[in-house]
Amino acid sequence: MTGAPVRTLLLWCPDWPVLAAEIVDGVPAAGPVAVLHANRVVACSASARAAGVRRGLRRREAQGRCPALTVVDHDPGRDARAFEPVVAAVEEVAAGVEVVRPGVCALAARGPARYLGGEEAAAERIIEQVAESCAVESQVGIADGVFAAGLAARTGQVVPPGGTPGFLAGLPVEAIGRPALADLLRRLGVRTLGEFAALPAGDVLARFGFDGALAHRLAAGHDHRPLAVRQPPVDLTVTAHHDEPLDRVDAAAFAARMLAERLHDRLAGYGLACTRLGIEAVTAHGQELHRVWRHDGLLTAAAIADRVRWQLDGWLSGSTGRAGARPPRPTAGIVRLRLVPDGLLARGGLQPGLWGEAGEERDRAHRALSRVQGILGPEAVVTAVLGGGRSPADQTRLVPWGDERLPARPGPPPLPDVGEAQPGGAGQVGVRLDGAGRPGSAGRTGAQPGGAGRSGVRRGSPVPPWPGRLPPPAPAVVLPVPLTATVHDAAGEPVLVSARLAVSAAPARLAVGGTTPTEIVGWTGPWPVDERWWAPAEARRRARFQVCLADGAALLLAVEAGRWLVEAIYD
Repeated sequence: MTGAPVRTLLLWCPDWPVLAAEIVDGVPAAGPVAVLHANRVVACSASARAAGVRRGLRRREAQGRCPALTVVDHDPGRDARAFEPVVAAVEEVAAGVEVVRPGVCALAARGPARYLGGEEAAAERIIEQVAESCAVESQVGIADGVFAAGLAARTGQVVPPGGTPGFLAGLPVEAIGRPALADLLRRLGVRTLGEFAALPAGDVLARFGFDGALAHRLAAGHDHRPLAVRQPPVDLTVTAHHDEPLDRVDAAAFAARMLAERLHDRLAGYGLACTRLGIEAVTAHGQELHRVWRHDGLLTAAAIADRVRWQLDGWLSGSTGRAGARPPRPTAGIVRLRLVPDGLLARGGLQPGLWGEAGEERDRAHRALSRVQGILGPEAVVTAVLGGGRSPADQTRLVPWGDERLPARPGPPPLPDVGEAQPGGAGQVGVRLDGAGRPGSAGRTGAQPGGAGRSGVRRGSPVPPWPGRLPPPAPAVVLPVPLTATVHDAAGEPVLVSARLAVSAAPARLAVGGTTPTEIVGWTGPWPVDERWWAPAEARRRARFQVCLADGAALLLAVEAGRWLVEAIYD
């Protein structure tokens, strides 16, 4: 490590988790408030500290010291969201801000000190800006390096250039921010950062390791980590305003093509590509329309224009669907059209497809399915997503085309199907064409559900093992609604399964619904399932069988509450 520490200005907002809870959730920070994580206090308000509450206390002890204490769970996301306006306020005065953590940000002091008339004047100006813009109290410290500036901000000091080692020397070793190391140094007789910095660097490395050596450099004032400045987000959205409302599809399509080219050129200028496209429209009567389209490859200008045109066609034409279903048309023409790119990634990070740059055949299939969605609605085209579960019906979830493909239950990731238009999925595409939104035929899984029959989880995989899954082979057709059936033995008596999974007799004949009984030539089971017994409203107990019939069919049966059901069909 070489070089001198950077002169750093650091802004610190005291008790930020408490202030964030007030900003986001409305918890009054003026009262006794404590923020807890893992049942310990990580931050508390001034009134809570006056009552004896301290960081590190357990919840019960903190409430014992202050019975009126308001307890709030720690939420890093809430802290970060609430701190964003503060960072934006600092950026209005000085550029190159680094967010150290929610409640703390830093920047190089040289720039604002030069054009604001000195370091102290810059500190005062930034504090005023944050107070006026966000109504948040803050303190600023200036020193050589981020570590020393953070300690100086606790007391609002401006450490003179070159005076950082002397400023740090008198501070206790607890200021290093490593409780275990500080406790060990105390027991060894080292009480201040100056005493710690005076130790030989080689001995510190040998005794305390790499982290101890880094703390030793910080204690000596050698923190010269360059600031990782935050780049303000770029507004990549494009908007078009129309004096004459667009009420014809051809006029709207022409405007959409020009807007799509603008968006594509703007993304290309930053070396980016988007995988999701938000289309927003506002009519002359103030009606707002919004739709998000997803794409698995590079959205070219033509692809963007196509999606906007399809969506505008669906909005403006109100094409009649099956059974007379007609989407509601806008009450007036469109006066504002806005495209919002989402799912941004570097253009070089897109994986080429098997058929070329983005897959010509895949794009053709995607355009066709997206067109169907634009006419009939997002729920008209679905794909099957495989997840965890103990039966094929539990392992399959139908997801609208283009939506995020997440399983209903955690399970092993499905194997990719190279012939599918949307990568990363398993199964076949289903198109819903009936007015009730039900699939026109039984959902086909096309893959082994959840890896049935495996007894464990791959090394390092966080998915549960799902004991009790059906062994292979997996069924080819999973029925959306199980069919009722009756099973009899050779004497014509119904076959029963006891609570202890004892089968009354060997299954001999099966009748599905009101059909003629068919002879059973082979069967195996039962495989029991007793799920969620701790939740009576969701508890489910059943036994499953695999049977082969004389006509060559193979079925998956289940017995639940004394009823036989046909759940799936094997090829």
